[in-house]
Amino acid sequence: MDPVERLYLDALMEDPAVPVGSLRPQLLAGARARRRPAAPTAVWVEPYAGRVAAMDALLASAVEDDWSRIIVEGWTLQGLVAHLAAKDGLLAASVGAPVLGPPIGAADSLGRTNDVQAYERARSPEQTRRDWRAQADALCRHLADLPPAMPATLDGMEFPVVDHILARCLETWIHTDDAAKTAQLRLPDPVPEHIRPAADLCARLLPWTMLFSGLNGAGRTLHLTLTGPGGGEWLLPLGAEDSEPGEPDAHISADVIKFCFLLGGRGDPADFPADLGGDVSLARDVLTAAPALSGP
Repeated sequence: MDPVERLYLDALMEDPAVPVGSLRPQLLAGARARRRPAAPTAVWVEPYAGRVAAMDALLASAVEDDWSRIIVEGWTLQGLVAHLAAKDGLLAASVGAPVLGPPIGAADSLGRTNDVQAYERARSPEQTRRDWRAQADALCRHLADLPPAMPATLDGMEFPVVDHILARCLETWIHTDDAAKTAQLRLPDPVPEHIRPAADLCARLLPWTMLFSGLNGAGRTLHLTLTGPGGGEWLLPLGAEDSEPGEPDAHISADVIKFCFLLGGRGDPADFPADLGGDVSLARDVLTAAPALSGP
């Protein structure tokens, strides 16, 4: 079994808390039964590969009724998996990796999602699962031979491909959690060495979420502390054009996983649990703007 997938299953087995009615035994049984190796990839792609392994293990435990259950955005589990495949395919197209499923027509995330969901509705849930996993594996294999700083574009946003794959990691993580909660299943958190780069991306996106929200962070600096395994500290200039941080104007301290999920559109900024200091109004603006780049 791939080491990343092994890490996931080890965490699942070591978690002592088994809630009443948990589906974890079925999840483990399905995941162990597969033991299909994940695609080889580069170290910087492993956080994404780990979330793919987690989602695949979850899908291995799904029964017929699970696939038709509404998860998020009005999508069934099958529609959600098709959405993940659609966005992975768009990133694959941007870097020259194989694109599976229907030929690319719409090049935006929502349009491509609609196209892939329509394609997968004529197929079985298990075929949709295999299509999504094959697309993820093809992307991982291709990225193994690329430099992480190579530019890639998704939805008109050009960033180094390492940042795009971390964004795919975050979205896959969040949607796996969406599906698990619907099934009343508690999944273990990613290993800290996978949380940290995702948290770093979330921290570095804050100037862009401020800009996208119409809030002026130019010349202002945030001291961000994220607590828990995989957390850390960041001194961040809040203006998208600012190159260097100054003395911190505001301070935010929060749980690292809750903060990542806030950036991913899960949680209400108005009652987000965080300790704020310095210019509290600025700190609240940062939290309000944090989910601005999240989408379905």
